[in-house]
Amino acid sequence: MDATPTRVQNPWGPRTPYAPGTPWPPRTDLHLAPGIAEDQVDRWVPAASVLHSNGDAMDIAVRQGRIVGVRGRAGDRVNRGRLGPKDLYGWQANASPDRLTRPLIRDDGTLRPCDWDTAMARITDRSRALLEERGPGAFGFYTSGQLLLEEYYTLAVLARAGIGTHHLDGNTRLCTATAAEALKESFGCDGQPGSYEDFDHADTIALFGHNMAATQTVLWSRVLDRLAGTAPPRLLCVDPRVTPVARRAEVHLAPRPGTNVALLNALLHEVIRRDRVDRDWIDAHTVGYEELAAAVEPYTPRRSAGICDVPAAGIEHAGELLADAERLLSTVLQGVYQSHQATAAAVQVNNLHLIRGMLGRPGCGLLQMNGQPSAENTRECGADGDLPGFRNWQNDTHVEELARLWNVPPDRIPHFGPPTHALQIFRYAEQGSIRLLWISGTNPAVSLPELARIRSVLAQERLFTVVQDLFLTETAQLADVVLPAAAWGEKTGVLTNADRTVHLVEKAVEPPGEARSDLDIFLDYAARMDFRDQDGGPLVPWHDPRSAFAAWQKCSAGRPCDYTGITYERLREGGIQWPCTPDRPDGTPRLYGDGISFAHPDVCETYGKDLVTGAGVDVTEYRSLNPDGKAVLKAAEYLPPHEDVTPEHPLQLITGRTVYHFHTRTKTGRVPELNDAAPDVWAELSPEEAARQGLSDGDLIEVRTPRGAVRARLRTVAVRDGTVFLPFHYGYWDTPGGHRPEGDGAGRAANEATVTDWDPVSKQPLFKTCAARVVLVARRDSLAQRTSTPAGSRT
Repeated sequence: MDATPTRVQNPWGPRTPYAPGTPWPPRTDLHLAPGIAEDQVDRWVPAASVLHSNGDAMDIAVRQGRIVGVRGRAGDRVNRGRLGPKDLYGWQANASPDRLTRPLIRDDGTLRPCDWDTAMARITDRSRALLEERGPGAFGFYTSGQLLLEEYYTLAVLARAGIGTHHLDGNTRLCTATAAEALKESFGCDGQPGSYEDFDHADTIALFGHNMAATQTVLWSRVLDRLAGTAPPRLLCVDPRVTPVARRAEVHLAPRPGTNVALLNALLHEVIRRDRVDRDWIDAHTVGYEELAAAVEPYTPRRSAGICDVPAAGIEHAGELLADAERLLSTVLQGVYQSHQATAAAVQVNNLHLIRGMLGRPGCGLLQMNGQPSAENTRECGADGDLPGFRNWQNDTHVEELARLWNVPPDRIPHFGPPTHALQIFRYAEQGSIRLLWISGTNPAVSLPELARIRSVLAQERLFTVVQDLFLTETAQLADVVLPAAAWGEKTGVLTNADRTVHLVEKAVEPPGEARSDLDIFLDYAARMDFRDQDGGPLVPWHDPRSAFAAWQKCSAGRPCDYTGITYERLREGGIQWPCTPDRPDGTPRLYGDGISFAHPDVCETYGKDLVTGAGVDVTEYRSLNPDGKAVLKAAEYLPPHEDVTPEHPLQLITGRTVYHFHTRTKTGRVPELNDAAPDVWAELSPEEAARQGLSDGDLIEVRTPRGAVRARLRTVAVRDGTVFLPFHYGYWDTPGGHRPEGDGAGRAANEATVTDWDPVSKQPLFKTCAARVVLVARRDSLAQRTSTPAGSRT
């Protein structure tokens, strides 16, 4: 089926209805460059999506050494041939004329082209000097959720055992840290319990802060196809905005931002009050039920309705829906993860499944979703702050296992305290203890909160910043060395999606100019630094993606994320879910079908944290609480947000995504179909809120907070009163000058206004609880000046 521009208007494509318990029918989506027919394609190369977390499998069309399109893989378990708009059109960014093709170094305040030897010599010279003068703590590494598994693992080894630094994290801290932490708190270990196949069986689907229609368009197509078939599932949506998901839900709750814990406690209260808990399953597989039941008992629908500003009847209806479900599937995303009490709230969703015994069976799925295509890989490989293979930094046996794998003394691997999270890394850089910051595949000068502060950190004279990326991003413009990286389709490796499905992405074309894969850059650095193991051999002995993958398999062996049964050859046939071992070669669709597997004190990835303070639990306390390794039912009391509204700032600012863009638009903003659909930032208020403020649709306004201001055109849409929404994708690279104008005026990036604050447990920034106000800048001059809005972009 040819994908036409109507896929911009309808991102989810036509319907293929199906009944519960039957396979999702295939539908092959295709988009080729103008004038190219399928029979003119020289070869098709297997890949998976890199512009969202769904893991859509596709083939890259290659003609005369160029990427000329993509086609969905109908036999793959994830998407059955479907592709979303970012899949269909996003590949065009690879050929953008402003790709970085040579290294750049800063001389006399200006970035100038140079050769690789010059650029790498500058990095290694500074690295050696800092190691000698200040030690490993002077180094920080900040990576992405868009690289490949082999690259993350290599980075983790060179940073931890080569440099020996504790300061390694990814921008997954912004999107998926709470997912990992919530799973660890409940199950002792990361790893999604559910499977996308659960959408084929569920009779009830609950989406908590997850605008699936925008973030995972193909998965939303799967839900729409179930809704169009016989015996459709009942939908519960929790979101302050009236999204396409909310419009299809039987129950839509739009709570006041920052009150998710109070709402979820009320839902748990209702399930328990209706006596729809599975006591046999609870007794066999969990600890902490009595404490949880006592904690949620005061959270009646009436009380929580007052906190959340939603109707008590709506909470009761949602509770009835959850209590009556025979096959409950729940998904969670940024509306929980980036809000107040993030981990505490996400854990309560886990508790809903644990008290109902709804895990490990078809349709009984729990998916603490990811926001990025390889966020799961950062977590598995230890490039997000944790130790590789879901090992516990507090467990000396786990550290010794890694030391044996890498052939280094255990004390060479930093494990003296909790890993350093991203915002703390930037704080250390601001304070001067971190003097070299290596940023790969991410753009913190647009994506982190309180951007004026972040720019000032990156601009420091004493901080030596290395950026490897595809384009001269806002962050790269502030770097001392810029390294041109190969893009998706220009290198080989694996991506693991949100339901643990591993896909192979193969190199289809050569990168432009002198650009190199991130793996080659990291290997080059390790070789030039001459990192050695304790026998004098190279610390990083692998040399290409296949040998790096083999090294990762050894690291994952026997751990929850076991890859030992996966090969590149098998992945060419389709995605495989880990754990996958030689005795379980087809992978594992669902976790915990036979009970809780990874929570034993000797196996678990963490001993847990206090959900209010984030203070760690020690091994003695954990063994006392959970000697047999069961799931932990952790209760949480609702606490008011740190920053509440005031007369000066009477609104709550929330940020989020549009269906057409990914992160800071470094790729999607260079794709005509996607950029034309959403070319500039906008702000959303409800019609009632706009009227109270004396504003109209199309007015130019400023959204102001105590940190800064954003100027945008107003859209009046269905969003809860008292909130203002900004998409966070827009920076400055495509504005005059290519960077934020000097001065104190309003900017274009939503994070000019967001607050430097984070969840105490997951350390994920809070992008959805800022106090704000809006002011009029200019009235719309005419109807022609109103921002055009393609169907679907108000997601």
